[in-house]
Amino acid sequence: MKNIKILAIESSCDETAAAVVVNGREVLSNVIASQIDIHTKFGGVVPEVASRKHIEVISAVVKEAMDKANITLQDIDAVGVTYGPGLVGALLVGMQYAKSLAYALGKPLIGVNHIEGHICANFIEHKDLMPPFICLVVSGGHSFIVYMKDFGDFEVIGQTRDDAAGEAYDKVARAIGLGYPGGPKIDKLSKEGNAEAIKFPRANFHEESLDFSFSGLKSAVLNYLNKMEMTGQEINRADVAASFQKALVDVLVDNVIKTCKIKGVDKIAIAGGVASNSTLREAMIKEGEKRGIKVLFPSPVLCTDNAAMIGSAAYFEYINGRTADLTLNAVPNLKLGER
Repeated sequence: MKNIKILAIESSCDETAAAVVVNGREVLSNVIASQIDIHTKFGGVVPEVASRKHIEVISAVVKEAMDKANITLQDIDAVGVTYGPGLVGALLVGMQYAKSLAYALGKPLIGVNHIEGHICANFIEHKDLMPPFICLVVSGGHSFIVYMKDFGDFEVIGQTRDDAAGEAYDKVARAIGLGYPGGPKIDKLSKEGNAEAIKFPRANFHEESLDFSFSGLKSAVLNYLNKMEMTGQEINRADVAASFQKALVDVLVDNVIKTCKIKGVDKIAIAGGVASNSTLREAMIKEGEKRGIKVLFPSPVLCTDNAAMIGSAAYFEYINGRTADLTLNAVPNLKLGER
């Protein structure tokens, strides 16, 4: 069987990325131009700034990806690109570039759902991973429990009803003076704190739902901080970070383990930026070992936004005959499984 080489482009938020991926699992190059330093001074991602930066660097990022892969544009079989969900201006930069490239080269264009990309990062990390399995997708903008029945065939079992997990991390980090990005900073500080020091709430829905809600947890942290300040008591930031993180991780772990039981599946794959969180990894592995469930994670570079994961997802779309034409447009609120 012919090796299928995909040039993939990702620009859904604040990373401009390009990669060359063979057969959905082998990465020849994976180049990421991060904008974290630019957005840190604003305390979060500014969409207009992100879009402009994508325009500035996308050509150089794609060229570097091709150079590192040591192939020419004529060698690729298709161009894959994220078309949603994400920031509309940022998505459009990557999409217009990919569409122009596909048109000029006479190659197929493949639109990729960003969340499906995160799930597919596990196929790169774990070469023998096959569906079915349960995937927990946790990032700055998304929190999903997904039952992956087959390649490209997803069932959403649970999702956040308000803030995503990573969003809650960023807001709490800002409140305790850690700044942006919140996830890694809270994870680091929490190692110095007592996770049992403060009892923050865990939202559970009564109607047998496996959805998440993190806005109440975030509000409880803000209320705790306000109360301590008003009564002149000293705030132990490490205890706040550790207690908040435990409350959030407990709910993630509980709901995913319940999903495995319901679906009779013994494999969990974690994906998204929060998947590199050490507390989540430790808690998930510990619960998995107790119940005979295998827990898989991608490397940190494949957890954050990158184009290799988009190349993997694009390959599975390609072999299923799902290509796009030049009318493909950005869909900022694209749902998982939508085509």
